[in-house]
Formats: sequence, C-alpha cells, structure tokens
Amino acid sequence: MPQRNNPIQPMQPEETGAKKKAIVVLGAGALALAAPFVAQWEGKRNDPYRDIVGVWTVCYGDTRDVKPGQRQTDAQCQDRLYEQIADHAKPVVACVPQLKGKDAQLAASVSLAYNIGTNAFCKSTVAKRFRAGDFKGACNGFMAWRFAGGREVRGLVNRRTEEREMCLRGLT
Repeated sequence: MPQRNNPIQPMQPEETGAKKKAIVVLGAGALALAAPFVAQWEGKRNDPYRDIVGVWTVCYGDTRDVKPGQRQTDAQCQDRLYEQIADHAKPVVACVPQLKGKDAQLAASVSLAYNIGTNAFCKSTVAKRFRAGDFKGACNGFMAWRFAGGREVRGLVNRRTEEREMCLRGLT
C-alpha cells in the first residue's frame, strides 16, 4: 500500500534501471529528496493532457515523446519520473559541479531544472551564483522562476518557495 504523503509507489525489492541511473547521477541522498518533491509538485496523471502552456504532458510532468491517448501505467510513470530526474540532473551537475555532494541544493536545483528545462537552468543567475560560491544567493534566485505564459502562477510561487527552503537547508 502506498504511503499517504509520498505520491511515488514503493519500489519493489528489485530496483528499476531508471532508478539505478538516477542514483548514479545524483546520489541516493539527493534522489531521496528530489523524487518525492518533484512528484508532489508535478502531480501524476496517467493519461496525456495539455499543461498550462499547451504542451502535451503525462505522468509526473513528463513532456518527452508524449502523444495524446497513450495512457501510462503507474509503473511506467514511476520509471519515467526517475528517467527524467536523471536526465535533468546530468546537465545540472555538468554546468554546476559545485552541487555534487550537496544533496539539498542539488535536489532543489534538479526540481527547478525539471520544471524550467536544463538549458534555462544552466544559463540562469541561479547557476551563475552557485558557480561563484554564492549558495544563499543562488537559492534566493529560485523565486525569479514563478511565471508561465508571461504571468505569475500561484502554484509556481508555492513550488519555488519550497524549492528555496530545501535549497537553503544546511547553509550557514
């Protein structure tokens, strides 16, 4: 039976290839923070739908190779989530190697990149501040990414607030 506060189904004793890939890229600690966080904010829909800006989306906010009418099982959604987290984490770590080993900051950054795209993340002031060693400034910069379709979106404000809080964990 799934845990009440965790939208991700518990893993079977055998880990999937997608989860193993995500652990290799992020580390187990950052993945343990990132996966339920992203899942919570993206929500899960097994049937494809158009998101707030009209992009076809399925499962946990996954936009890769989504076609109308292609329903996904819960297991497929879970694999897609881990695959997408790994695929977003790899360029995040490449453009901001300072995040490696900093679980909370990496998890928050992967969540941001998952939502805005890795190119936008890597070119952002957030990434520049991390690279410069200004971790608090980088975390505070998450709040700039609260718009979609040219307007401020309450859900993005809430998500960025929680990403920022996660990012600030453990920083002095």
